[in-house]
Amino acid sequence: MLRFFILFVVILVTLFAAELTQPVQTAVVLPWTEALARISAGLITLFDSNVAAYGKILQSTTNGFAVSIEAGCNGIEAAIVLIAAMLAFPAPWKHRVLGILAGLSAVQVLNIVRVISLFYLGQWNMTVFEWAHLYLWQALIMLDVLIVWLVWIRMLPPSSSSSDVPPPPSAGAGVQQATAS
Repeated sequence: MLRFFILFVVILVTLFAAELTQPVQTAVVLPWTEALARISAGLITLFDSNVAAYGKILQSTTNGFAVSIEAGCNGIEAAIVLIAAMLAFPAPWKHRVLGILAGLSAVQVLNIVRVISLFYLGQWNMTVFEWAHLYLWQALIMLDVLIVWLVWIRMLPPSSSSSDVPPPPSAGAGVQQATAS
């Protein structure tokens, strides 16, 4: 457990430090954030054509309300926590890679729901928008990361070290039969 915790913290700090560098911001963060705005706008247009995406901004063409998807709201930080947890946990590399891909999908799908809901909440009531943005969705996204990680752990194959543990006794083993004399 100590090994996992230390490795998790080292990977987490390394990934967060890398995320803050200009090359990563330019090559990964900004393009992803702009794609998130376009994806959200594309989904919204399925039921509301009064939306436009400009870079990382999602805007209503009816009333002018807009949300700017900033750091912390693009799902990258949540993804970093998930990646660090899956890389630090002792598991076969194949399962780590599959877990990261599936986990990132789950986190980003929920993050799209978050962006779209905040887009409409802000048009309805700014007090509710602020509360949902700062408290509710922050907690839900991190809860999603935790649940995805726990489900992934449950789906891992048993570790090879568990073969050193003797199997549980079979039914009836160790039970002495009494014979009537």
